[in-house]
Amino acid sequence: MIQRVQTIFLFLIVVAMGIALSNPIWEKVGTQSLETAKLTALQYTQQKTVAPQAGVPTQSVPVTFEVSVWYLGLLLGLVAVSSLYAIFQFKNRLTQTALCAVNALMLTAIMGIILYRTLYAGKEFGNPADQGTFLIGFYAIVGALLFNALANRFIRRDEKLVRGSDRLR
Repeated sequence: MIQRVQTIFLFLIVVAMGIALSNPIWEKVGTQSLETAKLTALQYTQQKTVAPQAGVPTQSVPVTFEVSVWYLGLLLGLVAVSSLYAIFQFKNRLTQTALCAVNALMLTAIMGIILYRTLYAGKEFGNPADQGTFLIGFYAIVGALLFNALANRFIRRDEKLVRGSDRLR
């Protein structure tokens, strides 16, 4: 039935993916106060302010470098859609288990992309010793991993209960 506890965890995955899509995932402030790098679900942005050359009476100019990471947003959306679909597959627990396995693979890929972008690509920017700060979007993805594992556990528990009651008949 739809009022099982795994439904709550699958819904929390959908909420966590919405949070990850709408909030920044990572941020790093460079050695100078005007240098920042930010990773969101759709783009990676580096911004620094270039000081004017000696003898030229102009103001400092901000320079922005943007890289589209649309595939990260696509994966986050796919996890949300497959979790929402799994909620309504309550009559077929094997399908729910398979969807949770697919979600686990996609969430692992998301974490790999984020860690590559932040720890390797972001290391070149600003202070190499500083790894930056993970923000609420990252922790929402970690929460989704936890909720996915819990949903899978309760789906398997229900399946075991149903198979055990079939043996008693």
